[in-house]
Parts: sequence; C-alpha cells; structure tokens
Amino acid sequence: MFSIAIQQQQYKTYILTDETVGSQVEVVPERGGIITRWRVKGEEILYLDTERFTHPELSVRGGVPILFPICGNLPDNSYTLNGQQYTLKQHGFARELPWEVLDQVTKDKAALTLVLKSNEQTKAVYPFDFQVVFTYELQGDTLEIRQQYENLSSTQMPFSFGFHPYFQVGDKNQLELEIPSQEYLDQQTKEIHPFNGKFDFNRDEIDFAFGQITSQSASVTDHSRKLKLTLDSDNVFSVLVFWTLKGKDFYCLEPWSALRNSLNTGERLTLLEPGDSYTASVRLRANFF
Repeated sequence: MFSIAIQQQQYKTYILTDETVGSQVEVVPERGGIITRWRVKGEEILYLDTERFTHPELSVRGGVPILFPICGNLPDNSYTLNGQQYTLKQHGFARELPWEVLDQVTKDKAALTLVLKSNEQTKAVYPFDFQVVFTYELQGDTLEIRQQYENLSSTQMPFSFGFHPYFQVGDKNQLELEIPSQEYLDQQTKEIHPFNGKFDFNRDEIDFAFGQITSQSASVTDHSRKLKLTLDSDNVFSVLVFWTLKGKDFYCLEPWSALRNSLNTGERLTLLEPGDSYTASVRLRANFF
C-alpha cells in the first residue's frame, strides 16, 4: 500500500509512504524542493538541523538539498559567459527557490513530481530559460530521484547538477567506506591523496572530492547503527564528495556531475542544445542488518 499525505507544518509537506515495509519520505516543495526526512523501518536515515530549517534566510543543513546549475562554489562566486560576468552563490539557486507540484502517484510506488522553471530572478544570475522536473519515487527501502533538465533557450545551456544528502551517523569511527576511487582531492589544501578506505574523523572538517571514480555504486556502512547505505547513480555523476564536520552527527556523500568551478573551466560540464532535454537518476538504498 502506497499513499501520499499533505501536512501543513511550517511549510506544506508531502509525505510519501510505503505502508508495507514502513518507509516514508517527506518533501517540502516550497523550500527548494527538498527531501527533509526519510525513514526506513521507523528509523531516520537523514540528518536535519530542524532549528536552522525554521529560518528561511539560512541555507538548509540536512535532508537532500538540490544542486543546480552548479555544484560547489565559484571563485568570488562569479563566472564569465560570452564576455559578461555573473554572480552565482554556492551550489546554485535550485535549493533556495520554491518548486511546484506537477503530479502524484500511489500505484505500485509513491511518487511525487516537482518542477522548477526559470524566472527573472534566475536569469539575472544565470541567463537561460529552463525547466527542471524531478520525480521522487519511494518503494520499499529504495528512494530514487529521477531528473529531467530542459533547455528552453535559443542558445546552448551549460550547467552541472547533483545532490548534497545528509545522513545521520552513530559513531563515525565505525563507518566502513566503499568509495570506488583510489584518490581524492582535499578541497581545503587542494592536495591529492591516495584513498585507503579510512578518514581521520578528528579533523575539524573533511571535504574530499573523488574525481576519478571507477564505478557508479558507492556505499557507507554504519556499524554503530547496523545500517548500510548504497548510492547508485547514472554515469553523468562523475564525482563523489564526502563532507562532514567534527562534532556533528552527519556525513554527506554527494553525487556531482562535475567538479566545482566547472562553469568557468568547462570541465565535465553538461551542454544542452536549444530545445533539448537531459535525463538522469540517483538511487539510494537503506538496508538494516
């Protein structure tokens, strides 16, 4: 049995439920189209700073924020296109703008479809007409995010995209990391290091980008929670970022389509011709053992 309920909390919240296995996803369209909660067998999978969430002027720390039309930040938050300079904040604007609900499905799965369209506000910082459609699908212990990016402009549209999921963690020292790469870039020092499956969680911040992945599947097993999380993504997601802060009960495993600053460097950018669309998918699975 699948259902979708609507609750008026601080924001209108859509609650997708698979009653057979006891899994649930909460989505807040007007706050960046974000997934705020995901439960499997009654256990919270995601981390959410609920106090920070109540302040609309602050970025959300938790849930599954959407990254578009860039991942990461740009130097001085700026990029140049056709000789003109634009200002674009870290991770872009999709996570801050209200999305609209297009469709709801409760047959064979619980699915909610949202859309974000360009407007004068977005064109001031990103001069393109676009439409982005996401469908969140819940079935059993799996959450899938289907995406469609459409260029409605008369010129080629460059962009990158991804997600910034925050996962609850018990004891970080009991995390077993299976990331399909042999090296990572330390975003703070800009140094490349070999990866042996371990991190020093005594560091104040870990911000590592795996830009040379050999598989589209990664997993993190939290032995303190007896929970294995698996992230499977389409080939376009060529970067995985692992981020956490000391003293915080979360870690982030983020699929990105390109490295930070790609709007300036052009590296791994998705280039969409006028009238064309591009589809992609990310799947998350939560298994308790």
